[in-house]
Amino acid sequence: MGVNHLIQTAISTVYPPRCLGCGRMVDGDLGLCGSCWRDVHFVGGVICDACGSPQQGTFRDDEVVCDACIAEPRPWARGRSAILYRDMGRKIILALKHGDQHDIVPPASKWLARAAKDILRDETLIAPVPLHWTRLLKRKFNQSALLARGMAENTGHSCCPDLLIRPIKTRSLDGLSREERRDTLRRSIVINPQRRHRLVGRPVLLVDDVMTTGATLDAATTACYDGGASHVCVVTLARVEKEY
Repeated sequence: MGVNHLIQTAISTVYPPRCLGCGRMVDGDLGLCGSCWRDVHFVGGVICDACGSPQQGTFRDDEVVCDACIAEPRPWARGRSAILYRDMGRKIILALKHGDQHDIVPPASKWLARAAKDILRDETLIAPVPLHWTRLLKRKFNQSALLARGMAENTGHSCCPDLLIRPIKTRSLDGLSREERRDTLRRSIVINPQRRHRLVGRPVLLVDDVMTTGATLDAATTACYDGGASHVCVVTLARVEKEY
């Protein structure tokens, strides 16, 4: 039995795991009790291969691609999400993002790893979507970086938390359309010049907490390709449902 396992066992004995939703004690490391688990809507079944949203979709070359992604193709190659941003899923995201509940990261990282298992390549470099330094200073952490590190630990892939930087502070994206978000974010995300050597000719998997319109991931993907990445995919812990 390894030292790390003994330490984790001791911690679990003193601080038994509790449900991320209601706080009740739970068994295992999945983070949710049975009742709260039923309120988390995991993405599965037929999904769009480009944006990861569950829907009817249109078959194209043995892939399911939604009408929106056919009409306006995404810059990344493939996209996935673990859960839907509603009910308990929304509560989990807000608790991580604004409630400093970092105990969400271990189980959420497992959900991300499961969601992205079919789009990871052997040499994939995992990287988070960055925050501007003023927002990072205010929040004290980048939730996407925490998820990216956790996912890397679960998959055995390399992670570069500062691969991308955000030198331009943009206004809040809340309430903006996809086109308005894209205009706001244009050139706001770039490759960290000190880390560029890590992605040249290499596949990259971008990690973010929530996908709404995908505009932030658009900007991050463009930065990766401009920096020399060979292939870019994206994964988010949650995604806002599309309306049909």
